[in-house]
Amino acid sequence: MPTLTALKTELQQLADPIQQANLQRFFKTGRGEYGEGDIFFGIKVPLQRKVAKKYQGLPLSDLQKLLNSNIHEYRFTALVLLTHKYNYDKKNIFEFYLQNSKRINNWDLVDTSAPKIVGDYLLDKPRKILYQLAKSTNLWERRIAIIATMTFIKNQDFTDTLNIAEILLNDQHDLIHKAVGWMLREVGKQEQTVEETFLNKHYQQMPRTMLRYAIEKFTEEKRKFYLMK
Repeated sequence: MPTLTALKTELQQLADPIQQANLQRFFKTGRGEYGEGDIFFGIKVPLQRKVAKKYQGLPLSDLQKLLNSNIHEYRFTALVLLTHKYNYDKKNIFEFYLQNSKRINNWDLVDTSAPKIVGDYLLDKPRKILYQLAKSTNLWERRIAIIATMTFIKNQDFTDTLNIAEILLNDQHDLIHKAVGWMLREVGKQEQTVEETFLNKHYQQMPRTMLRYAIEKFTEEKRKFYLMK
């Protein structure tokens, strides 16, 4: 029977020192950086997902232990397992996820899980919690708020994405600038006129990075229009 100890051992055996050093730099784990204290084994994502498939029967108590760890791959694997469990127990997994929001503390962890759990759960429900997260002092909760709306966008529902983007327009963190710009770009893929209406109202106050991400798929002429102004 798969156990937490076996999962940890399997991940440890996949450790790659060269990849580890690269990831420590890439995910900004130095002192004062957003990923300070995050420890990497250096395992590529496809390998982590392959390992996770073997341990889908682990209880939430074991996933909690993984999320409590400073080892990035443990937390990532826990979130992959949570997205699987979510299909069978949506309400409890959604609540468990929010209880651990501060442990979902790097951008890849948020991006791989927030749309599949938070976004999906709230598709047909009130979304007040997203606005609370958007106003959080915690960087990762703010990113969860905007990235979760990816699921709404795919369902042609743009209102909350645009509202939360407005809340985050003056956010000071680059990772939020990128996330908001990305979600605006996704809106534009579905309905470019909706994105342009938002940009025409706000582009002059948007951080440069947010704007660049938002207009990435526009024609060169339109990109120049927004950037020059």
